[in-house]
Amino acid sequence: MILVNGAVSDTVPVIDRGFAYGDGVFRTLQVRSGRPLAWRYQFRRLQHDCSAIGIACPSEAVLRNEIARVAEHERICAVKIMVTRGPGQRGYAVPRESQPARIVMSTPLPTYPTSWSETGIRARICSLRLGFQPALAGIKHLNRLENVLARQEWQDPDIAEGLLLDAESNVIGGTMTNVFMVRNDALLTPDLRRCGVSGATRDRIFDCAAAHGIACTVSDVPLNEALQADELIVANSLIGVWQVRELNDREWAPGTMTRTIRRWLDEEED
Repeated sequence: MILVNGAVSDTVPVIDRGFAYGDGVFRTLQVRSGRPLAWRYQFRRLQHDCSAIGIACPSEAVLRNEIARVAEHERICAVKIMVTRGPGQRGYAVPRESQPARIVMSTPLPTYPTSWSETGIRARICSLRLGFQPALAGIKHLNRLENVLARQEWQDPDIAEGLLLDAESNVIGGTMTNVFMVRNDALLTPDLRRCGVSGATRDRIFDCAAAHGIACTVSDVPLNEALQADELIVANSLIGVWQVRELNDREWAPGTMTRTIRRWLDEEED
């Protein structure tokens, strides 16, 4: 089901600025039996991203109601929330009195080979390099063309994810995931102040690590440093966490930290 501003519909006006310019933000989450998982993290991120680009965020009550409606007949599904600046005339100038639009839609949860969770995934390094734009760094905005182009680089179904580097060859994230490295029983994740997307599951892993006394450092991560990690992990709200099993010429055996993080997230779904 798709709701556009609360009404069942599968269309938005062609003058909507989200369609025309990618002028909006989104979140994607799991819903089980009508309950959005990790909702406080998802809503907090949505509020942050709306505020960052100057769009009024829909109320929590409205979104919870609409999530329940689109997921009413699904035991488990994926729900995507999009908030755009709404309709506008030609040109980049923001209307003085914009009317934000919201789209809430449910889709089947994607399925992946069980081996990807159990023994890890094959990944690749994308040729595309992320450009620096601190004003948009971390925000899950609707203009995801860099990710689209990066994902076009491979068709091999055995490759689960592509890692994105910045112009200085630092690892930033995956085409659809955030990245964590394990080194000496501590976690390290890329600094997203200049580019990249900060996901709700990234926030959850920060909090879980702190609660369990595991250090989690944010810093630039050169590719060669990532390849030397004890474990390399990718994460998002639909897949949870996967360990990278193979990247370039490097291979990893299944590690304990990936399983530990998965257990943390399973225990802290609310």
